[in-house]
Amino acid sequence: MRFSHRTDWNTEESELARAHRLRAKAGLPIADLTASNPTRCGFTYDSNLLDALTNVKALDYDPQPRGVFRAREAVSGYYAGHGVALKPEQIILTTSTSEAYSFLLRLLCDPGSELLVPQPGYPLFDFLAVMEDVRLKPAPLVYDYGWQIDPEGFRRAITPQTRAIVLVHPNNPTGHFTKPWEAEELGRLCREFDLSLIVDEVFLDYGFGAAPKSFAAGLEGVPVYVVSGLSKIAGLPQMKAAWIAATGPQAAEALDRLEVIADTFLSMNAPVQCALPAWLAGREAIQRQIRARVAANLAELDRQLAGWPELRRLVVEGGWYAVLRIPALEPDEQTALALLERGVWVHPGYFFGLPESGWLVISLLGPEREFSTGVTSLITFLGTNHGGNGTSGRPEVLLEEDPLSR
Repeated sequence: MRFSHRTDWNTEESELARAHRLRAKAGLPIADLTASNPTRCGFTYDSNLLDALTNVKALDYDPQPRGVFRAREAVSGYYAGHGVALKPEQIILTTSTSEAYSFLLRLLCDPGSELLVPQPGYPLFDFLAVMEDVRLKPAPLVYDYGWQIDPEGFRRAITPQTRAIVLVHPNNPTGHFTKPWEAEELGRLCREFDLSLIVDEVFLDYGFGAAPKSFAAGLEGVPVYVVSGLSKIAGLPQMKAAWIAATGPQAAEALDRLEVIADTFLSMNAPVQCALPAWLAGREAIQRQIRARVAANLAELDRQLAGWPELRRLVVEGGWYAVLRIPALEPDEQTALALLERGVWVHPGYFFGLPESGWLVISLLGPEREFSTGVTSLITFLGTNHGGNGTSGRPEVLLEEDPLSR
């Protein structure tokens, strides 16, 4: 049998994944600093939440490629809450943001086309691109008292095969919101090179300051496709409800083409579409809990790091993650393995496109006691094993300047 080259992945279990599986199987304690599933983080959900799935209207099979109007109307109402006027006709419902990306790659790209993807960033795009015969080109984010795009780095990455720039707002894992000046630079590049902008806003509601502007407001003269969904907005990843919102030039034609793509799959089920308005309307209850948890864990992280100036928590503006700069004494995977042996589970930074040494990524979503215990063990390990002169217990400064700084 011959398989498609699209699935020619290395499916062998990594050393790190194997070590985690075996530790969990042995029943040994693990302080999970990678938690990303809100349904398993101790939050309280409305006991009647699943009642919305019993809507009798779901018994009628009425396939609507764009999604039932009432559900799309509810998504429009969500954006109205962000000060954006978006019509239901501008929205296509999908089962996940992954499916939304897949639809958009089919819409915008031919085999061999390229997408610009900022790094550090979420690794899911690698698999989605391969399955659509699309190549990814990394575009640099730099760190200088906060993350930002490198406009010239983006420009240099553009080729005649480039079709779109993918942006996560705020970025995962850096927690960096795209600033107005960055949006202007990206809009300029899109207009100059005839590119589209794909914007992932799943973490939009989880900023630490004033509510940022959604890209659903569009950029003048730029085709913008915003993807989001209930996974983060309502803390319901298991319900598989997401969408694409299209704005800008040729949006009507783009939506017509997306409708054909969606009609080919008709993948979103009727009960979830009927329940979507109720779940969106009740989102604030879970969002309050998540924001409080993330804020408390971030404060605890900063409290514990206060006595360790050589360990840095990089500036974060939103989302559920924090990036740590640690002494680059060994590959981060080895550090993650050593921490796992001590009962702490973290992401090595290279998972997200960071260099292979000197970076850890931790989630701020987990239960507070577990999080505090994990951070204490993490700092104790780094202090003991990465200490400077062996007497202070504090890690030494290995690099005077970050390789991602400007």
